Amino acid sequence: MTLRHMRIFLAVVNGGCNTTRAAEALHMAQPAVSLAIRELESFYGVVLFDRIGRRLRITPAGERLREYAARIDALFDDMEQGMRDGDAFGVLRVGASLTIGAMLLPERVREFAGICPDVQVRALVAPCDELEQKLLAGELDIAFLEGLVLSDALVCRAYKEDSLVAICPPDSGFAPGQVLTREQFAAQHFLLREPGSGTREVFDQAAERAGFAVTPVWEARSTTALINAVIAGLGVAVLPERRVRDIIAAGRVVPVAVDGLDLTRRFHVVYHREKYLTPSAKRFIALCSGIKIE
Repeated sequence: MTLRHMRIFLAVVNGGCNTTRAAEALHMAQPAVSLAIRELESFYGVVLFDRIGRRLRITPAGERLREYAARIDALFDDMEQGMRDGDAFGVLRVGASLTIGAMLLPERVREFAGICPDVQVRALVAPCDELEQKLLAGELDIAFLEGLVLSDALVCRAYKEDSLVAICPPDSGFAPGQVLTREQFAAQHFLLREPGSGTREVFDQAAERAGFAVTPVWEARSTTALINAVIAGLGVAVLPERRVRDIIAAGRVVPVAVDGLDLTRRFHVVYHREKYLTPSAKRFIALCSGIKIE
């Protein structure tokens, strides 16, 4: 099978399992796209798409091939960039979790522009689980995440320690810095980040280690929305300490501690094990994390 077959297959998948859209994206005739898919299925002896009526639906075998094909395509692009000295005038695709993207990434990108002015940084700020999938698919070169990744195909290196803090409404009856029992804390109404975010993952794991679990009454991607909900008296949020320092100092929310609940977390730089890291990618990693990759 050829790289052409892999790219046609990926175009079909990325086009919503639609051969017509794939043909338009690749400037090919639709029958040629369909033929390439049939050749793939015949060569490997599997069915990549179920044909239901006039619609295609990817099969488990197709999902496996998608992961391999994305890695092959990304590796080929890496080779092209490296062999053509594209690093000097290239694009660096960087992902960051919402917290890191909001607080740390902008300044680092500005600094990097002074070091490598001809390298364009294309940043994606998104939940950690989405970034992990894009790393696996070869759609990102590196990412900076809170918490750990699940896939063994990714290298995950810790570089910075940070912490979350539980904040309560000012009229909650709790004093700043008061240590709550786990029972007191678990009885609160919780306003939490959405599943898949690094902040939520750290909190859920910390709660599990402490022997309890909670069901939030609010879930949001926006830290600001959760802060405003706490100020409005709707419940307790667990958020990055860096993001709530000012409102704590202003007395708009009350920080509390919880007996036996460790809300320390680490930031990680993550990349695919098979990813060729260009010199500019290594410089960006060193700038952001202090980690030097040989």
